[in-house]
Amino acid sequence: MNPDALDALRALEPDFWRAPSAHNTQPWELRYREHDVEIGWDPSRTLPAGDPTGRDLRLALGAFAETCLIVCADAGLDVAFRPDYDETAHRVGHLVAADGPYTTPFTTQDVRDRRTARGAYQPGRLDGHLAARLEDLAAEEKAELRRMRARELIGLLHEADHHLFSTPPAARELRAWLRLDPEDPRYRQDGLTDRALGLSRWQARGLRFALSPRAYPLLRRAGVARLLSKASLSAVDYDGEVLVLVARPGCSESEQVALGRVLMRQWLTLSTFGYATHPFSQIVDAEVTKQRLARLLDVDDPSRLVGVVRVGRPLASPPSSARLRSYI
Repeated sequence: MNPDALDALRALEPDFWRAPSAHNTQPWELRYREHDVEIGWDPSRTLPAGDPTGRDLRLALGAFAETCLIVCADAGLDVAFRPDYDETAHRVGHLVAADGPYTTPFTTQDVRDRRTARGAYQPGRLDGHLAARLEDLAAEEKAELRRMRARELIGLLHEADHHLFSTPPAARELRAWLRLDPEDPRYRQDGLTDRALGLSRWQARGLRFALSPRAYPLLRRAGVARLLSKASLSAVDYDGEVLVLVARPGCSESEQVALGRVLMRQWLTLSTFGYATHPFSQIVDAEVTKQRLARLLDVDDPSRLVGVVRVGRPLASPPSSARLRSYI
């Protein structure tokens, strides 16, 4: 990749940063070298308590790589992704010069328009033809896509959220990435804002108090985790749809990065048809609920469960989440 191409690629970074990540941590790093750009991650922006296996991290980095390719292609840059996963070097691969642009049906505007919506959705399930397109995308990486009715996840979501709120390291990690006060200097940079979570002013204040270092130990003993975990159940207590991405047996860390690229293509496909997505990573981050979901889906190895996401048409337009790199 020549110097002019590297400069052109650097100018596109604000759109690269529209990729999704758990807790909106934006863990990726672009390391510019003489002839290519290394895609790595910043360990300080990972979730060791909430994402103990690093699965969410690898999916986010794959989604980021796919986003880079889409944006570069739309800008007329001939760029490809060369996988090169290395845990020690905190690296997943390289953006390199290619003989032509990346082939994709998506545009930079599609990347900008994609939304995570955590609020209420219209009832109804996916059209069969659209679901088949998503299944075909999964099959490209030898994965499967399982469809579930949203209400089937009520018990699992409640248990997973209870585990999150009742486990001090995970709760502290969540608190570190919550942005519930618009006066917080990080509010427009990263993390989960009150607007992104669909919280009212008083709900945001209540959550901030419940997870505060002073109140949390006392409230945890008083059972606040069960109360907080009930608050999210309305997200699945309706006639909606949840998709579960199931990796092939023996899926490696590098292959999980590739599945992150698949997820990005699936979510952009949904977005172009007017659908939004709402990941439920906590269900496969907690071992107990991951095993229960595997039994429910008749999946032999729970580690094959890669992603759980609610899909549908939001009743209200979701806000755009904050980004470290922006045009503003």
